[in-house]
Amino acid sequence: MGKQSINEIKVLLQEDKLSDAEIMLLQSDTRKGVQQLIKTYEKRKRNEAALVQAYEEMCTYERKCYQVGKKLVAGIDEAGRGPLAGPVVAAAVILPVDFKLLGLNDSKQLNEAKREEYFEVIREKAISYGISIIDSQTIDQINILEATKLAMKNALLQLNPYPQHVLIDAVKLDDLPYSSEAIIKGDAKSISIAAASVLAKVTRDRLMKEIHNEFPMYDFRSNMGYGTREHMVNLVQYGPSPYHRKSFAPVKENIK
Repeated sequence: MGKQSINEIKVLLQEDKLSDAEIMLLQSDTRKGVQQLIKTYEKRKRNEAALVQAYEEMCTYERKCYQVGKKLVAGIDEAGRGPLAGPVVAAAVILPVDFKLLGLNDSKQLNEAKREEYFEVIREKAISYGISIIDSQTIDQINILEATKLAMKNALLQLNPYPQHVLIDAVKLDDLPYSSEAIIKGDAKSISIAAASVLAKVTRDRLMKEIHNEFPMYDFRSNMGYGTREHMVNLVQYGPSPYHRKSFAPVKENIK
């Protein structure tokens, strides 16, 4: 390897076109620019290794199923149990055995751009997925827990083929025609549940932005229906919208 310019080395490092032996040679290059490039490269490699390790750990539940012949594993999660307004949304997704999306995690740990990016990848790569939306009127009629369970079951019914096993974030679902398990904080422990959490959250966030255009005074595009200080001030001033959950105490108190 002849002596190359710093820009040439930068491109080679970015494109991972240098062997371990060539990297070792560069480590003895006395140019400050090269040493900075090496530091940046090594940091990137450490971050990539950490992502791989985290991803492998999040595949643990799925691999246990694969080992006993259950290849169709569905993950289920919801978005919107806690807000004062808007629907609760649940998603179910079956990922292929060889699915890989480094960085996929609980949707709340991802920024909006990443969620949108992963949303499209998951929809494209999934064997099957389903998304169910339960509106605020139904939430008021049957309560938020039952509405969440209904959304989850409806999302499952959309899957084709049906799953052989279901991994659910925290909520226990009864009377399913296949085996299932509820995992506390499952969206950070199972890749299938994490994928479902992204589908559910992106879908709900998009809906809340549409609702914002109808009722901009509540700033739904920012608070997504959660009881922020500004939201509460405007709830007191204007009263609840048709999208508010009137069975929730902070909303009920402001019905005029």
